[in-house]
Amino acid sequence: MTAGNRIPGTSFFHQLGEVGVLLGTSLVNLFRRPWETKNFVQQLEEIGVRTLPVISLTAAFGGLVFGLQTYMAFHRYIGPGAEVFGGSIISIGLVKELIPILVGLMVSGRVGSSMTAEIGTMKITEQVDALHSLGADPNKYLVVPRLAASLIMLPCLTLYGDLVGVVCGFLYNVLMGVNGYVYIQYARIYMEVWDVATGLIKAVIFGAVIAIIGCWKGLKTEGGAEGVGRATTQTVVLASITILILNFFISKALPNTLLSK
Repeated sequence: MTAGNRIPGTSFFHQLGEVGVLLGTSLVNLFRRPWETKNFVQQLEEIGVRTLPVISLTAAFGGLVFGLQTYMAFHRYIGPGAEVFGGSIISIGLVKELIPILVGLMVSGRVGSSMTAEIGTMKITEQVDALHSLGADPNKYLVVPRLAASLIMLPCLTLYGDLVGVVCGFLYNVLMGVNGYVYIQYARIYMEVWDVATGLIKAVIFGAVIAIIGCWKGLKTEGGAEGVGRATTQTVVLASITILILNFFISKALPNTLLSK
């Protein structure tokens, strides 16, 4: 069924099916040899190393502003001296929610758009068709290395962002006069390893979303340079919205704690 005579209202489900097929095929090819090692290493550098400056700034100021607002809330509504209890709230809020979302959004803007632009340019210049002609699998050559690198680097970037954000939130409160030792003790009492693991689970899923949407939009690009620009914009918007929606449902699905009550 072509786009012209498709039943109205089914476009979303048609596109969702395309994304699902691409994800399924890529996951199968992920475990099939030969592996595109060179492309994979390049994507590790592109997604991980070159994104570190952006993640550093984002996590640092995310931790600072979260520490600022928590300090002000405790100081205003509970009273001076209560700010010390903010350690657990800041730490848990950052590692479970704020940092995974910020990392996902930053990577989707920087890396997801790059994936779409690169693959989209190859598509309109018929390089993807040339891969078919040479007997190569475009999915294995283009999509799988990006998916594998995203699945690995998003949790690493999130863990790094957790460290930067928590330290910056701590430093702000200490500079404002909060007792650093007591702050850390409350954070240690209420924060669990599962809180960090929850953020990493989200990061893995967000990495798959960014890679698949970026590659899918790239492979569907049409219309020359204008089409590449349009597909790039759509990738950033779609990946960002998907990350925000999935974050809510993942937070609802995952248990709040693994400790027995």
